[in-house]
Amino acid sequence: MEKNFVQELQWRGMVHDIMPGAKEHLMEDMKAAYVGIDPTADSLHIGHLVSVMMLRHFQLAGHKPFALVGGATGMIGDPSGKSAERNLLDEATLRHNQEAIKSQLGRFLDFDSDVPNAAVLVNNYDWMRDFSFLDFIRDVGKHITVNYMMAKDSVKKRLSSDAKEGMSFTEFTYQLVQGYDFLYLYQHHNCTLQMGGSDQWGNITTGTELIRRIGGGKGFALTCPLITKADGTKFGKTEGGNVWLDAERTSPYKFYQYWLNTSDDDAEKYIKIFTFLTQKEIETLVETHKQEPHLRALQKKLAEEITTMVHSKEDLENAIKASNILFGKSTSEDLKTLDEKTFLDVFDGVPQATVSKSELTPGLDMIGALAAKTGFLGSNGEARRELKQNSISVNKQKVREDYLISVADLINDKFVLLQRGKKNYFVLVAE
Repeated sequence: MEKNFVQELQWRGMVHDIMPGAKEHLMEDMKAAYVGIDPTADSLHIGHLVSVMMLRHFQLAGHKPFALVGGATGMIGDPSGKSAERNLLDEATLRHNQEAIKSQLGRFLDFDSDVPNAAVLVNNYDWMRDFSFLDFIRDVGKHITVNYMMAKDSVKKRLSSDAKEGMSFTEFTYQLVQGYDFLYLYQHHNCTLQMGGSDQWGNITTGTELIRRIGGGKGFALTCPLITKADGTKFGKTEGGNVWLDAERTSPYKFYQYWLNTSDDDAEKYIKIFTFLTQKEIETLVETHKQEPHLRALQKKLAEEITTMVHSKEDLENAIKASNILFGKSTSEDLKTLDEKTFLDVFDGVPQATVSKSELTPGLDMIGALAAKTGFLGSNGEARRELKQNSISVNKQKVREDYLISVADLINDKFVLLQRGKKNYFVLVAE
């Protein structure tokens, strides 16, 4: 093989458990492996990225990756790591979500070229939809004992006396359905490895058991650690919810900021998992960072690499430009290049006041703009004082008391940014 896949994952800290013999099996020739992706939304979030990166490394090592969209399992809900059941989706929604997910995966995996190890997207709904309940319990269910299923950690947790809610029969059968997926891909695509997060180990090994008992073959399991943050808060979450790969749900600016704001410990761990930089490049970067941690070289490189990979070089440049507006030296020209969504993201939480556009036609005087109209400053006297001290800016440019704010100052035909000193911002919204 072109690259030792398991070794590559190991130095990156991406292996939690691996079944004996898997490493040797993967060194023989081109193999196929899959990762299951839950299609409950029409976008992946960064929690999905680890398993996507595993598939990408798998393809780079010369193997064939399968991304399995769990259309059928998405209709049931996976008990592992959850404390309650999830909402079930209809077929039209699932198909829409599948297409959206495939286009995001296309930024990481090569689906389209005619190489033997081109990636394949499959949906388990396609083979589960016509499988009757009676056929399933006869052909699959009889091969796995209830004792075997009850011994899984994901089941034990939900049945323990600490669990707030019990576990429905639907969820209990989830591991059988996921196990059957592995058997199906083994029989139809010669897929011998399933990968996922460490909370999936129980479900994956049920699949290897079905391959042994029904398929008379050998399947393998490899899991990665669940990503955590050094401060104990949940990875991939912000106050606003998930960090999505879809630019409409999480703007490239907010996406970039998420990675930029990681702690030193986390950045050192994440740069191995979420980029394709080599071991040597990462070691050099870690050294540089340790000498001057305040420059945040690790965080910057991590944020640059992953924003470019998920979005684009242009989105990265815009995100950097937007970040500099708050924290660096920038001009009114820079401000005017921001689209409305990014502008609102950058100034999220900054106080606002609304003025009528008609007031800007003759020009709005600075005292009114700072005090009477907006309440940004406490009084007209304070506004005069600050203007005399040259500490007021409109759209990043210093202004005097005689300045008039006009329609020409509007950013996106809607906003004017007022600023006192370096850190006090106020947004005028013209309607």
